[in-house]
Amino acid sequence: MGLLIPRLYAIIDPARAGGRSPAVAARELYSAGVRLIQFRDKHASSRQLYETCVELKQLLRDSGCYLIVNDRADVARAANADGVHLGQGDLPVEMARRVLAPEQWIGCSTHSLEQVVEGDRTTADYIAFGPIFPTTSKESPDPVVGLEGLREARRATGKPLVAIGGITLQNACEVVAAGADSVAVIGGLLNGPDLRARAREFLSVLRAFTTENTEITENTYTKNDASRNKELQG
Repeated sequence: MGLLIPRLYAIIDPARAGGRSPAVAARELYSAGVRLIQFRDKHASSRQLYETCVELKQLLRDSGCYLIVNDRADVARAANADGVHLGQGDLPVEMARRVLAPEQWIGCSTHSLEQVVEGDRTTADYIAFGPIFPTTSKESPDPVVGLEGLREARRATGKPLVAIGGITLQNACEVVAAGADSVAVIGGLLNGPDLRARAREFLSVLRAFTTENTEITENTYTKNDASRNKELQG
């Protein structure tokens, strides 16, 4: 099987969660139909991050929703998460691969065409690219790459491409039209008073757009090592 990234890639960050606990936010997201969640906490200790990820993995175990840990391959392995998402300052992809179990998978952040090309040469299972638009979800965001940058990134890789940065209900569809297989959303989800309703809105808009634009299909990437293949449907 290949890796089929859901159109909506939700990111939980306690600093942006409006007072919701990670578990409450995760429960609202998966009950809305979200099938891929990343947990990101730049301020937690290693122990706190591990304990939260264990809690989330147990919560999501029978939900059909998958859990990615931001930055920390060691925590992803220890908590038995489904994978890790690596930034440019984290472990290189191939080193993280040594830490993870064979079935776990890796995403990597990129912020330029050169980084996309470099990521495409690794065993990363998907590539995140952005910020597409201005964002306040990171303390020191990278320069905006825009929709044209996203189109160039799409031409540079055959791996699943996740767009991130400033994505809202209003612009999510044009991001998919520009080549993204999935949209990663933080503030666009967490900033509202009703997280479940907002997630359903995103899913509905993305589903309708895909149905209406049949030439735009979700990208399936098949890895050489079949033991690591996993299909995420949503």
